[in-house]
Amino acid sequence: MHITQSGGSPNQYLLQGSDASSTCLICHSSSTIKSYAVATYPPTAAGTPPAQLTPGGDFAYIQKNYNWMTSKGVHQTSPGDRHGHNIIAADYYYFQDATYNTSPGGYYPSANLSCVSCHDPHGRFRITSGGMVGPGQGGLTPPIASSGSYGALPTGTTAVGVYRLLGGKNYQPASLSGNFGFVNDAFYAVSPSTYNRSESATDTRVAYGQGVSEWCGNCHGSYHMAGSSSKFSHDSDMIFGPTYANNYNTYVKTGDLSGTQATAYTSLAPFQTGNSTDLATLSNIVASTAGPDSGDIVNCLSCHRAHASAWDEAGRWFFNYTSSTSALITVNGAYPGTNAGGQGAYGEYATGKTQAEYQQAMYGRPASKFAVRASVLGANQKTLCDKCHVH
Repeated sequence: MHITQSGGSPNQYLLQGSDASSTCLICHSSSTIKSYAVATYPPTAAGTPPAQLTPGGDFAYIQKNYNWMTSKGVHQTSPGDRHGHNIIAADYYYFQDATYNTSPGGYYPSANLSCVSCHDPHGRFRITSGGMVGPGQGGLTPPIASSGSYGALPTGTTAVGVYRLLGGKNYQPASLSGNFGFVNDAFYAVSPSTYNRSESATDTRVAYGQGVSEWCGNCHGSYHMAGSSSKFSHDSDMIFGPTYANNYNTYVKTGDLSGTQATAYTSLAPFQTGNSTDLATLSNIVASTAGPDSGDIVNCLSCHRAHASAWDEAGRWFFNYTSSTSALITVNGAYPGTNAGGQGAYGEYATGKTQAEYQQAMYGRPASKFAVRASVLGANQKTLCDKCHVH
Protein backbone atom coordinates (compact mmCIF):
# COMPACT_ATOMS: atom_id res chain seq x y z
CA MET A 1 0.00 0.00 0.00
CA HIS A 2 2.74 2.43 0.95
CA ILE A 3 5.94 3.46 -0.78
CA THR A 4 9.17 2.20 0.76
CA GLN A 5 12.53 3.90 0.71
CA SER A 6 13.64 1.70 -2.18
CA GLY A 7 11.30 3.08 -4.82
CA GLY A 8 8.53 5.36 -5.93
CA SER A 9 7.97 9.07 -5.71
CA PRO A 10 6.45 9.88 -2.32
CA ASN A 11 3.09 11.62 -2.26
CA GLN A 12 1.29 13.07 0.74
CA TYR A 13 0.16 9.69 2.06
CA LEU A 14 3.13 7.64 0.81
CA LEU A 15 0.85 5.64 -1.46
CA GLN A 16 2.04 3.40 -4.26
CA GLY A 17 -0.46 5.02 -6.64
CA SER A 18 -0.99 8.70 -7.33
CA ASP A 19 -4.18 8.64 -5.23
CA ALA A 20 -6.06 6.29 -2.91
CA SER A 21 -8.17 4.47 -5.50
CA SER A 22 -5.23 4.09 -7.88
CA THR A 23 -3.41 2.38 -5.04
CA CYS A 24 -6.35 0.01 -4.47
CA LEU A 25 -6.59 -0.83 -8.16
CA ILE A 26 -2.98 -1.94 -8.36
CA CYS A 27 -4.26 -5.21 -6.90
CA HIS A 28 -8.02 -4.93 -7.41
CA SER A 29 -8.08 -4.58 -11.20
CA SER A 30 -7.48 -7.19 -13.87
CA SER A 31 -8.15 -7.90 -17.54
CA THR A 32 -9.65 -11.28 -16.59
CA ILE A 33 -11.89 -12.47 -13.77
CA LYS A 34 -10.09 -12.62 -10.44
CA SER A 35 -11.83 -13.08 -7.13
CA TYR A 36 -10.62 -9.78 -5.70
CA ALA A 37 -10.88 -7.66 -8.87
CA VAL A 38 -13.54 -4.94 -8.97
CA ALA A 39 -12.45 -3.23 -12.19
CA THR A 40 -11.46 -4.49 -15.63
CA TYR A 41 -8.19 -2.96 -16.76
CA PRO A 42 -7.09 -2.03 -19.37
CA PRO A 43 -10.46 -0.60 -20.44
CA THR A 44 -12.24 -2.76 -23.01
CA ALA A 45 -12.85 -1.66 -26.58
CA ALA A 46 -16.23 -0.53 -27.87
CA GLY A 47 -18.52 -3.55 -28.29
CA THR A 48 -16.61 -5.57 -25.70
CA PRO A 49 -17.96 -5.88 -22.15
CA PRO A 50 -15.92 -5.60 -18.95
CA ALA A 51 -14.91 -8.93 -17.42
CA GLN A 52 -15.65 -8.75 -13.69
CA LEU A 53 -18.89 -10.20 -12.31
CA THR A 54 -18.73 -9.40 -8.61
CA PRO A 55 -22.01 -8.71 -6.76
CA GLY A 56 -20.99 -5.05 -6.53
CA GLY A 57 -20.40 -4.75 -10.26
CA ASP A 58 -17.42 -3.71 -12.39
CA PHE A 59 -16.19 -0.13 -12.08
CA ALA A 60 -15.07 -0.32 -15.72
CA TYR A 61 -18.67 0.37 -16.75
CA ILE A 62 -17.99 3.96 -15.69
CA GLN A 63 -15.64 4.07 -18.67
CA LYS A 64 -18.24 2.73 -21.12
CA ASN A 65 -20.42 5.23 -23.01
CA TYR A 66 -23.46 3.97 -24.89
CA ASN A 67 -25.34 5.82 -27.64
CA TRP A 68 -28.31 4.74 -29.70
CA MET A 69 -31.11 5.84 -31.95
CA THR A 70 -34.59 4.59 -31.11
CA SER A 71 -36.88 3.10 -33.72
CA LYS A 72 -38.67 6.47 -33.69
CA GLY A 73 -35.48 8.36 -34.56
CA VAL A 74 -34.76 9.73 -31.08
CA HIS A 75 -31.09 9.88 -30.09
CA GLN A 76 -30.41 8.70 -26.55
CA THR A 77 -27.25 8.23 -24.50
CA SER A 78 -26.05 6.45 -21.41
CA PRO A 79 -22.72 8.10 -20.49
CA GLY A 80 -20.27 6.21 -18.35
CA ASP A 81 -20.45 8.51 -15.38
CA ARG A 82 -24.15 7.62 -14.95
CA HIS A 83 -23.30 3.93 -14.44
CA GLY A 84 -22.23 3.99 -10.81
CA HIS A 85 -19.98 5.55 -8.19
CA ASN A 86 -17.41 7.75 -9.90
CA ILE A 87 -14.31 6.93 -7.91
CA ILE A 88 -11.26 9.04 -8.69
CA ALA A 89 -8.28 6.92 -9.75
CA ALA A 90 -6.18 8.97 -12.15
CA ASP A 91 -3.74 6.14 -12.88
CA TYR A 92 -6.63 4.03 -14.20
CA TYR A 93 -8.62 6.78 -16.00
CA TYR A 94 -11.35 7.31 -13.40
CA PHE A 95 -12.28 10.91 -12.78
CA GLN A 96 -14.76 13.07 -10.89
CA ASP A 97 -18.47 12.81 -11.62
CA ALA A 98 -19.31 15.22 -14.44
CA THR A 99 -22.79 16.02 -13.12
CA TYR A 100 -22.91 15.98 -9.33
CA ASN A 101 -20.66 18.04 -7.09
CA THR A 102 -21.91 16.12 -4.05
CA SER A 103 -23.52 12.75 -3.50
CA PRO A 104 -27.16 12.75 -4.65
CA GLY A 105 -29.29 13.21 -1.58
CA GLY A 106 -26.29 14.16 0.54
CA TYR A 107 -23.19 16.27 0.96
CA TYR A 108 -20.21 14.01 0.30
CA PRO A 109 -17.91 15.89 -2.12
CA SER A 110 -17.57 14.19 -5.51
CA ALA A 111 -14.03 15.53 -5.82
CA ASN A 112 -13.04 13.27 -2.92
CA LEU A 113 -14.87 10.06 -3.83
CA SER A 114 -12.58 7.07 -3.72
CA CYS A 115 -12.54 3.44 -2.66
CA VAL A 116 -11.65 4.52 0.86
CA SER A 117 -14.72 6.73 1.00
CA CYS A 118 -16.67 3.55 1.70
CA HIS A 119 -14.04 0.98 2.70
CA ASP A 120 -11.72 1.53 5.66
CA PRO A 121 -8.28 0.50 4.34
CA HIS A 122 -7.10 -0.25 7.87
CA GLY A 123 -10.11 -2.42 8.68
CA ARG A 124 -10.75 -1.00 12.13
CA PHE A 125 -14.47 -1.78 12.36
CA ARG A 126 -15.36 -5.15 13.78
CA ILE A 127 -18.17 -7.43 14.91
CA THR A 128 -17.82 -8.69 18.47
CA SER A 129 -19.95 -11.12 20.43
CA GLY A 130 -21.72 -8.02 21.74
CA GLY A 131 -22.28 -6.30 18.38
CA MET A 132 -20.51 -3.96 15.98
CA VAL A 133 -17.86 -1.51 17.19
CA GLY A 134 -15.14 0.69 15.79
CA PRO A 135 -13.03 3.74 16.56
CA GLY A 136 -14.82 5.83 19.13
CA GLN A 137 -17.31 3.04 19.82
CA GLY A 138 -15.48 0.99 22.38
CA GLY A 139 -11.96 1.11 21.04
CA LEU A 140 -10.21 -1.42 18.84
CA THR A 141 -10.67 -4.54 20.93
CA PRO A 142 -11.05 -7.45 20.93
CA PRO A 143 -8.61 -8.18 18.07
CA ILE A 144 -9.91 -9.22 14.67
CA ALA A 145 -9.19 -12.89 14.06
CA SER A 146 -10.88 -13.38 10.68
CA SER A 147 -12.58 -11.68 7.75
CA GLY A 148 -16.18 -10.77 8.37
CA SER A 149 -17.25 -11.32 4.76
CA TYR A 150 -17.65 -15.11 4.72
CA GLY A 151 -19.50 -16.01 7.89
CA ALA A 152 -16.76 -16.44 10.48
CA LEU A 153 -18.11 -15.86 13.97
CA PRO A 154 -16.70 -13.76 16.81
CA THR A 155 -15.85 -15.36 20.11
CA GLY A 156 -15.66 -14.01 23.64
CA THR A 157 -12.05 -12.96 23.05
CA THR A 158 -11.83 -12.24 19.29
CA ALA A 159 -13.80 -10.28 16.72
CA VAL A 160 -14.35 -10.62 12.98
CA GLY A 161 -14.11 -7.74 10.55
CA VAL A 162 -17.20 -6.08 9.12
CA TYR A 163 -18.37 -7.01 5.63
CA ARG A 164 -15.87 -5.89 2.98
CA LEU A 165 -14.04 -3.54 5.39
CA LEU A 166 -16.91 -1.06 5.21
CA GLY A 167 -16.62 2.11 7.19
CA GLY A 168 -18.88 2.36 10.21
CA LYS A 169 -20.21 5.07 12.48
CA ASN A 170 -17.96 8.17 12.59
CA TYR A 171 -15.80 6.90 9.71
CA GLN A 172 -14.28 9.23 7.15
CA PRO A 173 -10.94 9.03 5.34
CA ALA A 174 -8.01 10.86 6.89
CA SER A 175 -7.54 12.65 3.56
CA LEU A 176 -10.99 14.28 3.71
CA SER A 177 -11.26 17.50 5.68
CA GLY A 178 -14.56 18.68 7.10
CA ASN A 179 -17.33 16.87 8.92
CA PHE A 180 -18.43 13.98 6.71
CA GLY A 181 -18.31 11.16 9.24
CA PHE A 182 -20.80 8.33 8.77
CA VAL A 183 -23.79 8.36 11.09
CA ASN A 184 -24.74 4.70 10.57
CA ASP A 185 -22.85 1.48 11.14
CA ALA A 186 -21.79 -0.90 8.38
CA PHE A 187 -24.38 -3.48 7.45
CA TYR A 188 -24.33 -7.19 8.17
CA ALA A 189 -23.82 -9.51 5.21
CA VAL A 190 -22.18 -12.80 4.26
CA SER A 191 -20.80 -13.64 0.81
CA PRO A 192 -19.99 -17.02 -0.70
CA SER A 193 -16.26 -17.63 -1.02
CA THR A 194 -16.60 -17.81 -4.82
CA TYR A 195 -18.41 -14.69 -5.95
CA ASN A 196 -16.74 -13.28 -9.08
CA ARG A 197 -18.15 -15.66 -11.65
CA SER A 198 -20.70 -16.08 -14.39
CA GLU A 199 -24.23 -16.72 -13.19
CA SER A 200 -25.22 -18.56 -16.37
CA ALA A 201 -26.19 -21.66 -14.39
CA THR A 202 -26.68 -20.56 -10.76
CA ASP A 203 -26.94 -17.29 -8.87
CA THR A 204 -24.28 -15.82 -6.61
CA ARG A 205 -26.13 -15.05 -3.41
CA VAL A 206 -24.94 -12.52 -0.86
CA ALA A 207 -27.02 -12.85 2.31
CA TYR A 208 -27.82 -9.32 3.41
CA GLY A 209 -28.71 -8.57 7.01
CA GLN A 210 -29.43 -5.51 9.07
CA GLY A 211 -28.59 -2.00 7.96
CA VAL A 212 -28.07 -1.98 4.18
CA SER A 213 -30.20 1.03 3.25
CA GLU A 214 -29.20 2.86 6.43
CA TRP A 215 -25.55 2.50 5.49
CA CYS A 216 -26.22 3.85 1.98
CA GLY A 217 -27.93 6.74 3.73
CA ASN A 218 -24.59 7.87 5.13
CA CYS A 219 -24.04 9.64 1.81
CA HIS A 220 -27.53 9.65 0.29
CA GLY A 221 -29.48 10.55 3.39
CA SER A 222 -32.27 12.76 2.11
CA TYR A 223 -33.36 10.05 -0.33
CA HIS A 224 -34.43 8.09 2.72
CA MET A 225 -36.50 10.85 4.32
CA ALA A 226 -40.26 10.67 3.99
CA GLY A 227 -41.60 13.80 2.34
CA SER A 228 -38.26 14.82 0.85
CA SER A 229 -38.44 16.43 -2.58
CA SER A 230 -35.55 14.17 -3.61
CA LYS A 231 -37.02 11.02 -2.14
CA PHE A 232 -36.50 7.77 -4.00
CA SER A 233 -39.15 6.88 -6.54
CA HIS A 234 -39.19 3.53 -4.75
CA ASP A 235 -39.34 3.08 -0.99
CA SER A 236 -36.13 1.79 0.54
CA ASP A 237 -35.96 -0.43 3.60
CA MET A 238 -39.48 -1.67 2.86
CA ILE A 239 -40.86 -4.85 4.42
CA PHE A 240 -42.21 -7.20 1.75
CA GLY A 241 -45.41 -8.16 3.49
CA PRO A 242 -47.44 -11.13 2.27
CA THR A 243 -48.53 -9.67 -1.09
CA TYR A 244 -45.11 -8.68 -2.41
CA ALA A 245 -43.46 -11.78 -0.97
CA ASN A 246 -45.99 -13.90 -2.82
CA ASN A 247 -45.40 -11.93 -6.02
CA TYR A 248 -41.64 -12.45 -5.77
CA ASN A 249 -41.95 -16.15 -4.99
CA THR A 250 -44.45 -17.06 -7.70
CA TYR A 251 -42.89 -14.93 -10.45
CA VAL A 252 -40.57 -16.86 -12.75
CA LYS A 253 -40.64 -14.71 -15.87
CA THR A 254 -43.14 -12.81 -17.97
CA GLY A 255 -46.32 -14.83 -18.26
CA ASP A 256 -45.14 -17.51 -15.80
CA LEU A 257 -46.34 -17.30 -12.20
CA SER A 258 -45.78 -20.95 -11.40
CA GLY A 259 -42.83 -20.41 -9.08
CA THR A 260 -42.43 -21.55 -5.49
CA GLN A 261 -40.60 -19.92 -2.61
CA ALA A 262 -38.02 -22.72 -2.45
CA THR A 263 -36.50 -21.73 -5.82
CA ALA A 264 -37.61 -18.11 -6.22
CA TYR A 265 -34.35 -16.25 -5.46
CA THR A 266 -32.53 -14.27 -8.14
CA SER A 267 -29.44 -12.11 -7.64
CA LEU A 268 -30.96 -9.68 -10.12
CA ALA A 269 -33.34 -8.74 -7.31
CA PRO A 270 -31.73 -9.66 -3.96
CA PHE A 271 -33.26 -8.78 -0.62
CA GLN A 272 -32.45 -8.45 3.06
CA THR A 273 -33.20 -11.16 5.61
CA GLY A 274 -35.21 -9.08 8.04
CA ASN A 275 -32.96 -7.18 10.42
CA SER A 276 -30.75 -10.16 11.09
CA THR A 277 -27.40 -9.62 12.80
CA ASP A 278 -26.82 -13.38 13.17
CA LEU A 279 -23.84 -14.30 10.98
CA ALA A 280 -24.57 -18.02 11.39
CA THR A 281 -28.08 -17.53 10.01
CA LEU A 282 -26.79 -15.43 7.12
CA SER A 283 -24.13 -18.04 6.35
CA ASN A 284 -26.82 -20.69 5.93
CA ILE A 285 -28.72 -18.46 3.51
CA VAL A 286 -25.77 -18.05 1.12
CA ALA A 287 -26.40 -21.46 -0.45
CA SER A 288 -30.19 -21.12 -0.43
CA THR A 289 -32.35 -20.56 -3.49
CA ALA A 290 -35.38 -19.54 -1.43
CA GLY A 291 -37.28 -16.33 -1.93
CA PRO A 292 -38.39 -13.93 0.79
CA ASP A 293 -40.64 -14.36 3.78
CA SER A 294 -43.17 -11.61 4.44
CA GLY A 295 -40.87 -10.03 7.05
CA ASP A 296 -37.88 -9.70 4.72
CA ILE A 297 -36.83 -6.31 3.38
CA VAL A 298 -36.28 -4.54 0.07
CA ASN A 299 -33.14 -2.42 0.32
CA CYS A 300 -31.06 -0.20 -1.95
CA LEU A 301 -29.07 -3.16 -3.28
CA SER A 302 -32.25 -4.92 -4.36
CA CYS A 303 -32.20 -2.73 -7.47
CA HIS A 304 -28.71 -1.18 -7.58
CA ARG A 305 -25.19 -2.56 -7.62
CA ALA A 306 -22.85 -1.02 -5.07
CA HIS A 307 -20.07 -0.18 -7.54
CA ALA A 308 -21.31 0.12 -11.12
CA SER A 309 -23.24 -1.64 -13.86
CA ALA A 310 -24.01 -1.37 -17.57
CA TRP A 311 -27.12 0.65 -16.76
CA ASP A 312 -27.79 4.16 -15.51
CA GLU A 313 -27.95 4.54 -11.71
CA ALA A 314 -25.96 1.29 -11.40
CA GLY A 315 -29.18 -0.63 -12.01
CA ARG A 316 -29.17 -4.40 -11.93
CA TRP A 317 -31.14 -4.26 -15.17
CA PHE A 318 -32.24 -1.49 -17.54
CA PHE A 319 -34.95 0.34 -15.65
CA ASN A 320 -34.41 3.86 -16.95
CA TYR A 321 -37.49 3.70 -19.13
CA THR A 322 -39.47 6.62 -20.51
CA SER A 323 -42.96 6.92 -21.92
CA SER A 324 -41.50 6.26 -25.37
CA THR A 325 -39.32 3.32 -24.32
CA SER A 326 -40.78 -0.13 -23.82
CA ALA A 327 -39.57 -2.15 -20.87
CA LEU A 328 -38.19 -5.30 -22.51
CA ILE A 329 -35.17 -7.40 -21.51
CA THR A 330 -35.52 -10.03 -24.23
CA VAL A 331 -37.11 -9.57 -27.63
CA ASN A 332 -38.52 -12.60 -29.42
CA GLY A 333 -36.65 -14.92 -27.06
CA ALA A 334 -33.20 -13.33 -27.48
CA TYR A 335 -31.27 -10.53 -25.88
CA PRO A 336 -31.47 -7.27 -27.81
CA GLY A 337 -28.31 -5.89 -29.34
CA THR A 338 -26.93 -3.75 -32.12
CA ASN A 339 -26.15 -7.00 -33.96
CA ALA A 340 -29.54 -8.62 -33.28
CA GLY A 341 -32.14 -9.27 -35.91
CA GLY A 342 -35.52 -7.59 -36.27
CA GLN A 343 -36.91 -5.59 -33.35
CA GLY A 344 -34.07 -6.79 -31.12
CA ALA A 345 -31.82 -4.25 -32.86
CA TYR A 346 -34.06 -1.32 -31.93
CA GLY A 347 -32.04 1.17 -29.96
CA GLU A 348 -34.56 1.42 -27.13
CA TYR A 349 -33.98 -2.27 -26.43
CA ALA A 350 -30.28 -2.72 -27.32
CA THR A 351 -29.24 0.52 -25.53
CA GLY A 352 -26.09 0.71 -27.64
CA LYS A 353 -24.83 -2.75 -26.68
CA THR A 354 -24.07 -5.84 -28.70
CA GLN A 355 -25.87 -9.02 -27.66
CA ALA A 356 -22.66 -10.25 -26.01
CA GLU A 357 -22.44 -7.03 -24.01
CA TYR A 358 -26.07 -7.31 -22.99
CA GLN A 359 -25.66 -10.90 -21.82
CA GLN A 360 -22.57 -9.99 -19.81
CA ALA A 361 -24.52 -7.12 -18.21
CA MET A 362 -27.04 -9.77 -17.15
CA TYR A 363 -24.13 -11.66 -15.54
CA GLY A 364 -23.85 -14.30 -18.24
CA ARG A 365 -27.41 -15.57 -18.03
CA PRO A 366 -28.56 -16.99 -21.36
CA ALA A 367 -31.67 -15.39 -22.80
CA SER A 368 -33.39 -18.76 -22.42
CA LYS A 369 -33.58 -18.04 -18.67
CA PHE A 370 -36.32 -15.61 -19.64
CA ALA A 371 -37.94 -17.68 -22.39
CA VAL A 372 -41.68 -17.20 -22.24
CA ARG A 373 -44.61 -18.67 -24.11
CA ALA A 374 -44.78 -17.35 -27.64
CA SER A 375 -48.38 -16.39 -27.05
CA VAL A 376 -47.28 -13.93 -24.34
CA LEU A 377 -45.93 -10.66 -25.80
CA GLY A 378 -44.27 -12.53 -28.63
CA ALA A 379 -41.78 -14.18 -26.21
CA ASN A 380 -40.59 -10.85 -24.82
CA GLN A 381 -39.35 -10.56 -21.23
CA LYS A 382 -40.56 -7.42 -19.48
CA THR A 383 -38.72 -5.42 -16.82
CA LEU A 384 -37.69 -7.23 -13.65
CA CYS A 385 -39.64 -4.69 -11.65
CA ASP A 386 -42.29 -7.35 -12.24
CA LYS A 387 -40.50 -9.69 -9.84
CA CYS A 388 -42.28 -7.79 -7.05
CA HIS A 389 -44.84 -5.78 -9.03
CA VAL A 390 -46.46 -8.29 -11.34
CA HIS A 391 -48.17 -6.52 -14.25
